[in-house]
Amino acid sequence: MPAVKESSVPCTIMRGGTSKALFFLDSDLPADVQQRTDFLLRAFGSPDIRQVDGMGGADPLTSKTAIIRPSNMPGVDVEYTFGQVSITEPFVDMAGNCGNISSAVGPYAIDKGLVSAVDPVTTVRIFNTNTKKMIVADVPVHERRVVTQGTYKINGVPGTGAEIKMHFVDPGGAITGKLLPTGNVTDKIKLESGQTVDVSIVDAGNLAGFIRADQIGLRGDELPAEIESRAGILATLEEIRAKISESLGMCGNWRDAYQRYRTNPKIAFVSAPATFRTLQGQQVPADSIDIVARVRAMGRMHKASAITAGIPTAAAAKIPGSVVHARCRHSSSTVRIGHPSGIMPVGISTSGEKENFRLTEVIVGRTARKLMEGRVFLPET
Repeated sequence: MPAVKESSVPCTIMRGGTSKALFFLDSDLPADVQQRTDFLLRAFGSPDIRQVDGMGGADPLTSKTAIIRPSNMPGVDVEYTFGQVSITEPFVDMAGNCGNISSAVGPYAIDKGLVSAVDPVTTVRIFNTNTKKMIVADVPVHERRVVTQGTYKINGVPGTGAEIKMHFVDPGGAITGKLLPTGNVTDKIKLESGQTVDVSIVDAGNLAGFIRADQIGLRGDELPAEIESRAGILATLEEIRAKISESLGMCGNWRDAYQRYRTNPKIAFVSAPATFRTLQGQQVPADSIDIVARVRAMGRMHKASAITAGIPTAAAAKIPGSVVHARCRHSSSTVRIGHPSGIMPVGISTSGEKENFRLTEVIVGRTARKLMEGRVFLPET
C-alpha cells in the first residue's frame, strides 16, 4: 500500500451569529481553485452525511468556511470569501454570502492582527468577494482585545454575548446587479401541476424568492422537521426555486438548477404575523413580530433565519406590491422577522420611491466568538 502523508493547515473555528465556520487565511490554502475545493472537502469530511472524518457539523449551518486576506483596496481592511460546503456532494458553493458568518470576520481579523484594535469599538471594513459588497462591522474591544461577553441575545444561540453591529452597505443587486432582477415586484410561476404561484424575487445581500405560504398549502409557522417530512412540499419549493433560476437565465432548464446553484436563490414562504412556537418550545406572540418567514437553501430548511435571507425579507417588506409587503405589519424602520428559533430584528434604510427605490443600508446585531484555534489535519496520499 502507498504511504499516507498527513498534512495540516492553521485553522480557527468561529461562531458567527447562528452559524459556525472554519476560518482560514487565504495564504494558507492552495491558490488553484480545484485544489482549494478538494482541500475544503477533505477538511470538512465531505461528502458524508455525518462528516465523521472531518470538521463539519453535519448540518448546513455548521458546514461553512470563511477565507480571509488583508486588502490593498482603498477603504477596505480585509477581503472575505464565504463557502457553503455541501454535506452530501463533493461541492463547495461560493455563489453567495452568509451574513451570520460575516459577523465573525471582524473579530477574526482583529485577533489575527490584520486590523489594529481600538477601544472601545473597532470598525472593520470588509469586502465580501462573493457579492462584491461592503460590510462594516463595529466590534466591541477592551484593552485591545475582542470582547465576547455581554447582554445581547440572539434567538437560536444559547446565552448572551457582546453585540457586533453589522452594516450591510448598499446591499441591493448583490448577485444579479438589480434589487428586482426581473424588473417586476411580483411575478407568476406556473408549476408542472398546472398551478400558478405568485413570487417576489429580491436580490439584496443574497438572491431570494418569496411565496405565500397558503398558496402551497401551508400555514406559514411550520418548523423545519414538519416541512422536511412532506416530500410533496419539498418538491414544490425546489421546483419554484429552480424556475426562478431559469427565469433569470441562471440555467438553461429549471431541472438542471440544483446541480449548478444550491445557495442562490434561496426560497422562502411567508405569512402574516401570528403566534407560533419555536424549535425550543417557546411561544412567540403575534404582536412581537412583523412577518413570519421560513427559508430553504442547500436543499434544507433553515433552523434559524440567515442574515442573507433576513436582508431580502426586510427589503421586500418595504416594497409595495411584493408578496412580503402585503403580509407585513408596517410600524418602523425595523422589520421583525419570526423564524423557527425566534425573532430577528433587521434595521433598514431606504431612499426614493418606485423605480428610484434604493436600499441604502441594512443593520443587524449579532454576536460572535472564537471556539478553537489550531491546525486541521487531513490525509493526503
